[in-house]
Amino acid sequence: MNSRTLPVPDGLDGMRVDAGLAKLLGLSRTTVAAIAESGDVSLDGRPAGKSDRLTAGAWLEITLPEPEREGEPVPAIEVPGLAVIHEDDDIVVVDKPVGVAAHPSPGWTGPTVIGGLAAAGVRVSTSGAAERQGVVHRLDVGTTGVMVVAKSEHAYTVLKRAFKERTVDKGYHALVQGHPDPSAGTIDAPIDRHPKHDYKFAVVASGRPSVTHYETLEAFRAASLVAIRLETGRTHQIRVHFAALRHPCVGDLAYGADPVLAKRLGMARQWLHARRLAFHHPADGRWVEFTSEYPADLQAALDLLTDES
Repeated sequence: MNSRTLPVPDGLDGMRVDAGLAKLLGLSRTTVAAIAESGDVSLDGRPAGKSDRLTAGAWLEITLPEPEREGEPVPAIEVPGLAVIHEDDDIVVVDKPVGVAAHPSPGWTGPTVIGGLAAAGVRVSTSGAAERQGVVHRLDVGTTGVMVVAKSEHAYTVLKRAFKERTVDKGYHALVQGHPDPSAGTIDAPIDRHPKHDYKFAVVASGRPSVTHYETLEAFRAASLVAIRLETGRTHQIRVHFAALRHPCVGDLAYGADPVLAKRLGMARQWLHARRLAFHHPADGRWVEFTSEYPADLQAALDLLTDES
C-alpha cells in the first residue's frame, strides 16, 4: 500500500470523490469507488464516500492498493456451494452462497464468485477492472441467490447497459420484522452513505434516487415474508429501505434488527435472498429467467416461524 496526501486542487471543487480522484490520479472511477468504500479516502481527516463532494483546499488523504500486474488473473480458489445454474458462450448464471463476495476488493480476503468460477474452469469477460472481470452486478457478501456474470466482451457491454437502463428484472425475497403497512407498496427514498457510520448506508435527502417495490407473501406472528422488485440497484438498498420503515430484515443487526429474534431463528446474517433474475439474453435478445431456491439457513428460519403460527 502507498499513501498520497495533498490539498484538493481548485479544478476539482464540487466534483464527486470517485470522478474527481479518477481524474486526479489517472485511475478508473470503479477503482476509486472501491478504495473509498474500503475507507481509504479521507477529507480533512474524515472518511469520504465515493459520492461525497470534493472541496477545493480540503486536505486529501488516499491509500492506494499496490498496482496489479497487467493481466494478472484473480486467484482460482474453489468455493463450496457455488452452483452454476446456466452457462453458455456469453453468460454464466450462478447461485451464490452466503459469505462469498462478487469479486476481490481492498480489505476482502474471503472467497469470491470470480475466483470460484476460475477454479471451476469458467472463462469470464476481460472487460472492466482486472479484479472485477465479467461482473455486471453484485450481491452483498451476506446475501444469497442468483447472479449473472458475463463471459464474452459483447455480453459484458450489453448486460452493463441493461442494468444501467433498468431493463433487468431483479426479484428478491426478504423476511422482515413485523408487518409492513400497507402490506404492498413502493418505497421511494434516496440513499447515500450513512452520515455517521461509513460502513453503512441510509436514507438521506441528498442521496441517489432509490425505488423498491414490495408485496407481502405471508405474515407470521413476528415477521413477514415479502417479495421485492428493485427498480434501482443501490448498495444495501433493500436493507436500508426496510430499516427506514422500521421493519429491518430479520438478522440484519447492522441495520437495527432484533438480536433476540435473530438468535431464536438461528440467523447469523440478514434474511435476504436474490430469488429471480430475468433479462434479455445478450446473444439474441430473447427473454430469459433464472431462479434460486432458499438455502438451508433461510428455510430453517421460515420453518420455525411456520411452526409457531
